[in-house]
Amino acid sequence: MSPRQLPLSLPHRASLGRADFLTGTANAAAIALFDGWPEWPARPVLLYGPAGSGKSHLVEIWRAESGAEALRAAELTIESAEDSIARGALAIEDLHGGPFDEAVLFHVLNLAVERKAALLLTSRLPAAALPLTLPDLASRLRAAQPLELAAPDDDLLRRVLTKLFADRQLMIDRSVVDFIVARMERSFDAASRIVEQLDREALAEARPITARFAATALQPLFDGQAEAGLAED
Repeated sequence: MSPRQLPLSLPHRASLGRADFLTGTANAAAIALFDGWPEWPARPVLLYGPAGSGKSHLVEIWRAESGAEALRAAELTIESAEDSIARGALAIEDLHGGPFDEAVLFHVLNLAVERKAALLLTSRLPAAALPLTLPDLASRLRAAQPLELAAPDDDLLRRVLTKLFADRQLMIDRSVVDFIVARMERSFDAASRIVEQLDREALAEARPITARFAATALQPLFDGQAEAGLAED
């Protein structure tokens, strides 16, 4: 048995341009709105969906088109938001991601409407599921234009996996992708974790990524998914 190599953590950069955003039934409504910029609703847009569903990618596409700045909700201040609103567009990300100043966000929402600035909000949760304590803020967010990124179908997962492998300069046979899609959790986040794990294991073993190799390398992950599914039944 040959010894495992110590894999180097080499950086790789995902492609986040419009041409790199893969579309399907799960995200068709969202990408249609983004492609329609600057013809947007007068109210704020709330983009929500699970981890890895493409929210950050869409924010980057919109920033390239609008010149908007992106701020995390947990770091939002009136000062940091006002300059961006004055330029006409602002993205506020991760409303689900922990405590933030609700009074500040409420003020920013009002300011954006007053100054007719475009405002994009992102979250893993829809407005009604966010644990808010300020009733006026909850009401404003429920009135935002909702855009859901749903779970991807098999075709979209195949294309996403192929892109994620390509981002790491890995050319993978279609049979490997089909093998993974038939067994994986139906999410973009799972696709990212699978590609990262296979890349790391293949480098450590100095072996190509085949369906047989993927079956061995991903067995603990697939077994864990099966156990989680049984626990939920």
